[in-house]
Amino acid sequence: MNYCGVLNIDKPEGLTSREIVNHVDRLVRPAKVGHAGTLDPLATGVLVVCVGHATRLVTLAQEGRKRYLARFELGKTSDTDDITGTVDAGGEWTHLTEDDITRLLPLFTGRIAQVPPQFSAVHVKGERAYHLARRGETVEIEARPVDVYSLRLTEFQLPGIELEIECGSGTYVRSIGRDLGHRLGCGAVMTKLRRTAVGPFEVSDAITLDSLTPETIAASLQPALRIAQHLPQRVLSPQETVSVRRGQAIRLGIPLSVFEEGGPLQTSEPACVPRAALVDADEVLIGIGEVDFTTSRLHPRIIFPN
Repeated sequence: MNYCGVLNIDKPEGLTSREIVNHVDRLVRPAKVGHAGTLDPLATGVLVVCVGHATRLVTLAQEGRKRYLARFELGKTSDTDDITGTVDAGGEWTHLTEDDITRLLPLFTGRIAQVPPQFSAVHVKGERAYHLARRGETVEIEARPVDVYSLRLTEFQLPGIELEIECGSGTYVRSIGRDLGHRLGCGAVMTKLRRTAVGPFEVSDAITLDSLTPETIAASLQPALRIAQHLPQRVLSPQETVSVRRGQAIRLGIPLSVFEEGGPLQTSEPACVPRAALVDADEVLIGIGEVDFTTSRLHPRIIFPN
């Protein structure tokens, strides 16, 4: 069977994202498998796994806004910024009030400059930061711009707090807690993390890893179009479908107003080049096209085979 589609998996605690991909890979071989956004072993929740030709859409899936519920313990610090690292005592926290925390949250909302954790996958001197950290090296990691769309205190039970976060790609939730703890003067480490959504994929609709078997995998796959549902759709005629599969541009066929800034997007940030999902009359995804406003044409950039 030729598998193609996307899985919304509720990742359990203790497993790496790679282990989830390996499990799916054993069920769909020789189809390719890839995930859209790593979750650490400590974390649970939505892991978007692309299968077959849908792996060409991994980058598109990664653009989706993420939502998290994260728990932190005040009065502690850690070399990993979470409970899995070497934990040290921080400052005094017993005097803190709920207002002390909520008044600081706007500082971490919007487009902010964030320093990733020492134990992270960012590249430093040509190596992953976590490789350097495991060798005992402390390196200077430059701050990067990230987008935090909302940040809300959902539980206050000292020394524990819980935050609900909606953010863009590349945001480290651990770093938000670390920097908040620094501002409070007591430190903070993340103790739990649950990703509740990635773009259109909600944890309430996710499937468990245990439910994936050779008998259920096909029925569990969602259409690849689900990944691109935030894009404008261009329905192709049979002849246009042939042209697109040949890599030929077609007329735009979509009002320009659809691509104006401020349109409805479920991505973490607007794309540099406006795109459209190319679908046939049966709403099957044929590919992704980029818009050329000078010629009012769509140029195929990702093309699915028949």
